[in-house]
Parts: sequence; structure tokens; C-alpha cells
Amino acid sequence: MQFPPLRLSYLVWGLAATFYLFGFFQRVTPASLANDLMRDFGLSAAGLGNLAGFYYYAYAAMQIPTGVMVDRWGPSRLFLAGSVLAGLGALLFGLAETVLVAGLGRALIGAAHGMAWVSMLKLVAHWFPQSRFGMMSGLSLAVGTAGAVMAGPPLRMLADAFGWRPVIAVSGGAALLLAVAIWRLMRDDPLDRRFMTYAPPGAHAAVRHAAAGRHDPMLRSVAQVFAYRNTWLLFGVNSGICGCFLAFTGLWGVPFFVQHHGLTVKEAALITSTMLVLFAAGGPLMGGLSDRWRLRKRPFALGAGVAVASFAVLSVAPGAPLPVLVGVLSLGSLGAGAMAISFGYAKESVPLPLQGTVTGVVNAGVMLGALTLMPLIGAILDWQWQGATLNGVRQYGLEAFQSAWLLLVSWMTVSFVLLLLTRETHATQST
Repeated sequence: MQFPPLRLSYLVWGLAATFYLFGFFQRVTPASLANDLMRDFGLSAAGLGNLAGFYYYAYAAMQIPTGVMVDRWGPSRLFLAGSVLAGLGALLFGLAETVLVAGLGRALIGAAHGMAWVSMLKLVAHWFPQSRFGMMSGLSLAVGTAGAVMAGPPLRMLADAFGWRPVIAVSGGAALLLAVAIWRLMRDDPLDRRFMTYAPPGAHAAVRHAAAGRHDPMLRSVAQVFAYRNTWLLFGVNSGICGCFLAFTGLWGVPFFVQHHGLTVKEAALITSTMLVLFAAGGPLMGGLSDRWRLRKRPFALGAGVAVASFAVLSVAPGAPLPVLVGVLSLGSLGAGAMAISFGYAKESVPLPLQGTVTGVVNAGVMLGALTLMPLIGAILDWQWQGATLNGVRQYGLEAFQSAWLLLVSWMTVSFVLLLLTRETHATQST
């Protein structure tokens, strides 16, 4: 018996990555569609933040259950269920006539996409050697982030040409077609294709036994992973380093650049899309460096420190010349991509049977930051609103945005301190 051919490993991973791309696309659509959504549903900034937040609420709620479910039932079943649920959610969002129905559609998408990252890392651990885990984690994040880039200028151009509702509805149909491909081609482990597995001995059997019901209850699994120091520290780290980045690029960066730097929505979306591209590039770059050094903490702290510094500049001087802000935020985006290291870091910090659960817990930290900050920033903006509107959309002062950015950098700073308190694993799996 031999290891699977590389093309087969990449095919299985590619199906998972495509679904992850779709979810990322849906995650940040409110940024490019902010004016459309505020106009069509009569939303204030807080209302827009809440609508965008429905995705994150459902996503975060799924993280811990998904970590346990993937350990029990395997990732392919979750990808199949997720692609069907996400497709239906996108159709509902695109056809919604009320903000409540739109929020329900986004919640379905968020819940479905909440299964993706943890499940994908589980696939990577089985279909690729451990020496490539950091790089594949970063590459997976890069592919997903490409979906967010598609939700920038490309989505805006399609929405201008055909309307935002048909574009979102068609994307839902594409997700349903992807479900068929996943059902036909994806398998949990190379053993299911009669190849050797890269997973540690007993890992595939553990999934089968868990599926048969011989597994710890969910609450026990969660309690076990939180007994390990790095679990709750990395949960807090991701809430700031990645959660704050997503709150900016996924919703509030575009209105800021439009209202205070004189850009069109397409131009502003191009900036946030560029930030996402650099964020995606930072994942495999820092992940590969982490694998090469056989260290997790140092490269993670290097990237996170750059991200904190860049948002500190934004919070202190939001009215600085646009080229300065774009340059600083570009560097910070590259650094923020180091958060891809957190998943290998967390996985190595707990015993093998708890890897899915701990990945879900750490990923929930990302969503905690985003889901909290999106509506909170909207509330700050509404609180300082002076009554100005333009084409039915509220306009907010520079001081209001500065208050919001100060909140972001404060949260990121606390998260950076938590990262410094983590214990290095030296890229070695805990036993």
C-alpha cells in the first residue's frame, strides 16, 4: 500500500477549499453591498452591522459542535451538509423582501460555513504529511480569502449590471452543484480509497468508533480542551488579531474610505480586497516559515505585532493621506495572515482525539471578535451621527470612525499580550 497520489490529495482538498471560498465570498458581501442593503432594507449603521452579524452569530455557534462532530463523523459528511445548507441560505438571502428573512438566509450560510475550516484541517491532516500542515493551512486560508476578493470589485460590478439579488441567488445554485461533486468525490481518509493515510496511527479508526457512538459527550470534550492553557489563550488571540481584521475588511472599511477619502465603492472595495489578498498571502508565508523553524509562537507574534502596529496608525491618524494608510494597512494585512499558524499551534497543544474540538474552539475566537465588533462599531457610529445623509445612506464623521478604530486596536493589543503568554509546541504533537 502506498500514499495517495498528490493529484488525488489536491482534488479532495480542492473540493473543501472551493466550499470555503464560497463561504468567504458570502461572509464579506455586505461590505460591497452596504449601500444597497441600507437602502433596500432601510438600515442604520447598527442595523447593517446586525444584518452582517447574523452570519457570524451562526458561524460561531457552530464551531464547538463542529469540532466534536468532525471527530465523530468525519469531514466529508459535514461538507456535504454544509454545501446544501449554504446554497439554500444564499437563495433565501437573495430573494428576501424583509431584513428578518435576509438575516435568516445569512444565518444559514454562516452555520453551513462554520463547518468548513475545522473539517478542512481534518482532511489536510489525513491527506497530507504533517510537515506540510502549516503550509496547507495557510494555502487553505488563501483560497478562502480569494472568495472575499471576489466579493469586492467583481461583486460590485455584477451587482451594478444585474442587481445584487440575482447574483447572490446564482451563487446559491453554484453551492448546490458543489454538493453533488462533494458527494461523489470526497472521502475522509486515503484508506477509503485504499491508500495509506498520513494521519497518526489510530486516527481514522477513532473517527469510525466515534461514529458508532463510542465517544465522549460534547461537553466533556470541550471541558477537556479548555484544560489546556493554549486553548483559551489562542481563542482570545484570534478574537483580536483576526476578528478585528475581518470587522474592518468585511464591513466597515469600505464606508470609511468612501466617506472620508473620496473614493467610490468600487475603489474602496479594491483596497479592502487588496488587504484580503495580502492576508491570504501571509498565511502560507508565515505558516511555511513556522514549519521550517519548527516554531509556532515566534512567527505568529511577528505577524501579529505588525498587524497591531498598522491598526494603531489607523486609529491615531485616520485622516492621514490615502497612500500612507493603504501602505500601512497592507503591511498589517500581511502580518495578520499569521493567524493561520494558530490552528496547527492549537492542534499540537492537545492530545490527538481532541484535535477537531480544539480547532473549532480556536476558530470560534475569530468569529467572537467579528460578530461582536460589527454591530458595536455600527452603534458607535450611530451614537456620534450628526444627522447627515446622502442618497438615503447615513454619513458619519471622521471622529466617529476614529472612535471605532480605537476600539479595534485596543482589542488587538490585548490579544497580542495573550499570544505572548502561550506555550511553544515546537511543531510537535502533544501526546
